[in-house]
Amino acid sequence: MALNLFNLEGRVALVTGSSQGIGFSIAKGLAQAGAHVVLNGRDADKLGTAREAIAALGLTCHISAFDVTSARDVAAAIEVIEEKVGPIDILVNNAGAQKRAPFVDYDHQDWDKLVATNLTSVFYVAQAVAKRMVARKRGKIINIASVMSELGRPTIVPYTATKGAVKTMTRALAAELGPQNIQVNAIGPGYFATELNKALIENPEFNGWVKSRTPAGRWGETDELIGAAVFLASSASDYVNGHLLMVDGGLSVVV
Repeated sequence: MALNLFNLEGRVALVTGSSQGIGFSIAKGLAQAGAHVVLNGRDADKLGTAREAIAALGLTCHISAFDVTSARDVAAAIEVIEEKVGPIDILVNNAGAQKRAPFVDYDHQDWDKLVATNLTSVFYVAQAVAKRMVARKRGKIINIASVMSELGRPTIVPYTATKGAVKTMTRALAAELGPQNIQVNAIGPGYFATELNKALIENPEFNGWVKSRTPAGRWGETDELIGAAVFLASSASDYVNGHLLMVDGGLSVVV
């Protein structure tokens, strides 16, 4: 059956930054597809709330509170997850942040923090997990990039720089890890209705721009990323490697 290609039963999936928003929806979707999901974030209380929300759907998951910007914390957490939950088959690097400000005024500390969260964390977590995947000769790594991996807008220069780097890191990892039967791909979300975007959604001018700029004519809902995530996490994508799958309502293909 073709649908069996998307079955994730028995697989362990770690989703970083998954206590809310995009990460939570992806984690929920992977769990619905049968995966043993590990939620990650720095706030243990928020992770507990997220776990309860998934439990309310009749699903189970695990939580692991650690800072993805600390190489030491990442290495220790991955070791514990592999010992207590099982070998990580699927990694979704979703943890990310945004800080808007004019480029000429952008604070250097904010730059360092954004790069650490959006880019360095991808390197740290992917490296810690890939070492084990290489030994097992299998694995799926999904990096959450952005429509801004391909485009640019004022006041988010650091964000576009990090997401552009995530795109090219994905391609390089695919080239290096592909021979070890590890597929590395990325998802490029467009504008999604999340708590982090609440101020933008409530801004009539920006809200109108998003709707007029996007062929779908609306913001995306986070659950609309589940299909792409399950596809890239499953056997259905075994011959897909180094790809950036845009989920943006068509925004990136119009002028």
